[in-house]
Amino acid sequence: MKSYKMYIIRHAQAEGAEQGRYIGHTDVPLSEEGRAQLSQMRDDYSYPDVQAVFSSPLKRCTETANALFPGKTPIIIEGLAECNFGEFENKNAEELRNNEDFAEWLAGKKAPPFGESSAEFGKRVCSSFEKIVDGMMKSGVFETAMVTHAGVMSVILSAFGLPEAPVYEWTAPNCCGFALRLDTSLWMRNKKFEVYSRMPEE
Repeated sequence: MKSYKMYIIRHAQAEGAEQGRYIGHTDVPLSEEGRAQLSQMRDDYSYPDVQAVFSSPLKRCTETANALFPGKTPIIIEGLAECNFGEFENKNAEELRNNEDFAEWLAGKKAPPFGESSAEFGKRVCSSFEKIVDGMMKSGVFETAMVTHAGVMSVILSAFGLPEAPVYEWTAPNCCGFALRLDTSLWMRNKKFEVYSRMPEE
């Protein structure tokens, strides 16, 4: 039975992240620290030689993808963008502490004004991931990488990953992630894949 490998990796640190800002659809580049992270990670670890690289359209992901997988032009997947935080974009908790909508969002009671709800975000991400996997299986591309965001990664792994775990347990530092094995029969039957190690390998 055919199996496929995918490495799902979180982008390097973006500008504003050190200030705790909610950076979702805001298209910021990598910070100086993020670029230094990438350089250090490339020196210390080996990233796999894959056939194709998928990326969120946002700069912090495309920059990371180009650095970690040189020579592979990233295939941009719009649905892999981070959650749209609406009015909370590019603000931190301190700036929003007196905002009633923010308090209700943190409590899980509503979506950010003009942003995505958790359900909308999850549906978008899962739909995009399923299309990627189906495309891999139809085209015979057996080993790929995906460079995306912490939120996107958590949604994909909690929805499709084995062993099963809640969203908050699927976290990874910048430039790191997880290695997935997609067995054709398991995917077609249950829409599940095996998470078999963390990334990168030493």
